[in-house]
Amino acid sequence: MFYEPQGRDKSLLPHDPFKALIAPRPIGWISTLSRAGAVNLAPYSFFNAICDQPPMVVFSSNGKKDSVTFAEESGEFVWNMATFALREQMNATAASLPRGESEFAFAKLAMAPSRCVAPPRVAASPASLECKVSGVFRLKDVTGAATENYLVFGQVVGVHIDEVFIKNGIVDTAAMQPIARCGYMDYVVVDELFALARPPQA
Repeated sequence: MFYEPQGRDKSLLPHDPFKALIAPRPIGWISTLSRAGAVNLAPYSFFNAICDQPPMVVFSSNGKKDSVTFAEESGEFVWNMATFALREQMNATAASLPRGESEFAFAKLAMAPSRCVAPPRVAASPASLECKVSGVFRLKDVTGAATENYLVFGQVVGVHIDEVFIKNGIVDTAAMQPIARCGYMDYVVVDELFALARPPQA
């Protein structure tokens, strides 16, 4: 099968498979704080690490939602690891609430203070990354027309890890059971790892 995105045969593929093909995708569970002090928490399935020197992450929002607006206002955000144990609360924070209503309260999640930035962390999350915004960009399509998608880049300035998950100096990712998005309404949980040694350098 081949199709161009705008010409998909919806009788064969009634639901766009794009998100199911780019999978699994880490979840950007992003907490932000507005200039006025409003707290926001929302999950983004278009999220990833992009480099490690310095460590940087990026999340993308369809529409200029509170996470983008608040991150742009304050210049800060926090990534919180979404786990299998927190899956229902993570999903609850995707609800469209009136601006000013707390997703933390709605999802019955406790906040924890950050060290280097103002936005709070999800206290129950086993890992969080405090980030300073290094850029916010509105994406353009191939014709140069602006889209309604916004990229927020952040440099990691603080790292929180629950020490329960550090074993012999290595983070036990599988024990944390992070979840990832697989398109449609589907998710996957990381609970088993395998290792591959890189080929020797020439």
